[in-house]
Amino acid sequence: MAAAGAPRRFCRCACFCSENLYVARYGLHVRFRGEQQLLRDYGPILRSRGCVSPKDFQQLLAELEQEVERRRRLGQESAARKALIASSYRPARPDVYTLLQDAALAPEFLAAAEYSTSPGAHLEGLLRQVETLSEKKRIYRVPVFTAAFCQALLAELEHFEQSDLPKGRPNTMNNHGVLLHELGLDELLVTPLRERFLQPLMALLYPEYSVGPLDSHRAFVVKYAPGQDRELGCHYDNAELTLNVALGKTFTGGALYFGGLFQVPGALTDTLEVEHVVGQGILHRGGQLHGARPLGTGERWNLVVWLRGSAVRNRLCPMCCREPDLVDDDGFGDGFTREEPATVDVCVLT
Repeated sequence: MAAAGAPRRFCRCACFCSENLYVARYGLHVRFRGEQQLLRDYGPILRSRGCVSPKDFQQLLAELEQEVERRRRLGQESAARKALIASSYRPARPDVYTLLQDAALAPEFLAAAEYSTSPGAHLEGLLRQVETLSEKKRIYRVPVFTAAFCQALLAELEHFEQSDLPKGRPNTMNNHGVLLHELGLDELLVTPLRERFLQPLMALLYPEYSVGPLDSHRAFVVKYAPGQDRELGCHYDNAELTLNVALGKTFTGGALYFGGLFQVPGALTDTLEVEHVVGQGILHRGGQLHGARPLGTGERWNLVVWLRGSAVRNRLCPMCCREPDLVDDDGFGDGFTREEPATVDVCVLT
């Protein structure tokens, strides 16, 4: 156990550099430990998706080796970008860089969070405060931010995007967007959002993940636009729970679709499509298979917060589905800790 008062040290699982490498051209996530393993495990499906010539395969190998190296350097390069941004960037909207205030949040979200912390709060009462998109899949929607805050945050993100400062990829599938911790918005915006509001609300909606606190997160904004990312392949998140908030702008298409949990056979046979509503957040389990339909017109920006609970993931890494092989990391890492977790029984619900 960590000494009392000592800052918590978060870790990642060593599988980050070998598991769930996304190959967009073939619409496939792969495990990669070398050429022979790749051929043995994925040869038939790769050929069925167009990887047929030696040149195709060598190009794929080069891309995977490049991605592995990118992941190995990720923490160091992200820290360097954050330091450079902190020393060189001049915000367009300094008001965004203040501790999250209730005035930025939608009244419906404040009411739902307040109810969740009230004595005697229960799931049935909370469900009267949020919209149930799928009772079976346990997917919900609730207004999160005011229109004014969405506009202010989006103006700041666009200003940063137009700067010549370096920008990291939001995640391993999206190429365009912003990592909020690099921009200095983690402590001011996302941590209070998680600790004050999402923690109690999620504990009622998803009690199987409330054996310990949601004690870390990864937050990023993704951008979809013509000539950039237009859609997102089917995947599940490296998170226990996820919040996805549409920030704007004006767009058509790009609906989210949801299947079942990734552990369940035939998880994509019964899908649910959900249109984005600016300012509103979709809440779902990280293990829920999902993706985004192609953008039609305009630009779509979404804030995504992966909520993580070390008491859950310390027992089983959601990416490799094994006991995590811990590697020290910067910041929140991937939400693992070396502390002895509470006893956890994670239910797989459909």
